[in-house]
Amino acid sequence: MSAAHLQAWGEQPPLFVQLLGAEVARSNITATGKRIGMSRSTVSLVLANRYPSPSTAGVERRVMDALGRLECVALGEEINVEQCQSYREKPAPTHNPNAMQHWKACQHCAFNPSCNAQEKHHARLH
Repeated sequence: MSAAHLQAWGEQPPLFVQLLGAEVARSNITATGKRIGMSRSTVSLVLANRYPSPSTAGVERRVMDALGRLECVALGEEINVEQCQSYREKPAPTHNPNAMQHWKACQHCAFNPSCNAQEKHHARLH
C-alpha cells in the first residue's frame, strides 16, 4: 500500500496506520486482517480513515501488538515501538559507555523518524 492510499489521514498518519499500510503492502489486506485478528473490512476502513467507531484505540492496540516490533541494531534483538522511542528520546547517558553507544546508534537508526534518508542507509552501531 503506497503512501497515497493513506492520504485520508493527512500528511503524517499515526504510526499504527503506517504499520498497517506497510503490512498490507508486504502481503495483502486479508492476510493483514488475519495477522492482527480483525476483518479485512476493518483494515480497509481504518486505512481509509472511515472506521465507524469514535475511537480506534482497540485497532491501534492490536496493530501495535502484532506489527509494532522492530529489530534494534544496537541491541541485536527485537523490541517494541515504545521501547525504541524511549531509547532514542532519552538524554545522552554520559555515565555509561555501553548505554552511550546504544544511544548514539539510536540517533542515526533507520527507525528514527528525525533521520534523513541518507542517514538511514548508514545507520550502524560503532
